[in-house]
Amino acid sequence: MILTGPEITEAAHDGRIVITPFSPAQVNPNSYNVCLGDRLLTYTEDVIDPYHPNATREITIGGDGYVLQPDQLYLGHTVEQVGSDLYVPLLFGRSSVGRLGLFVEITAPIGDIGFHGQWTLMLSPVRPLRVYPGMKIGQIMFFVSIGEVDLYQGKYQASAGPQESRYWKDVAVPTT
Repeated sequence: MILTGPEITEAAHDGRIVITPFSPAQVNPNSYNVCLGDRLLTYTEDVIDPYHPNATREITIGGDGYVLQPDQLYLGHTVEQVGSDLYVPLLFGRSSVGRLGLFVEITAPIGDIGFHGQWTLMLSPVRPLRVYPGMKIGQIMFFVSIGEVDLYQGKYQASAGPQESRYWKDVAVPTT
């Protein structure tokens, strides 16, 4: 089951969902709009290696916006800290943003029960596109979970700002 807008509002007020800051104007019939933060990360190496940490460069999005370029991955973040110890959150791009040719979440829309923090966005435009801090970029839906809950305690917990991949923490690389 998916939570409706009024239920999202009620859950945000009684603590079943945490959305900080919360704005009633961002509640949709069955989702909550999230806004783009003011920082982006890009990888600086020509080849990204998932078995090792990868260097990044931080970009601050000013009031005039920042033009995203095709064939480039930008890691952004939500302004809002969002999480729940009860519901499964899923983040998707807004259709209005998709119609501009911007992919907001490439392959990882699901959040774990128990994650609380700003969400990292995987931004990839099909053509040059100017983005602005605070623009409504995505929407989070909340689904009812069934069964025993094992709260998330992983490597991205309490994220603030865009987070680069920490895939390398999940693998043991043999030494030669």
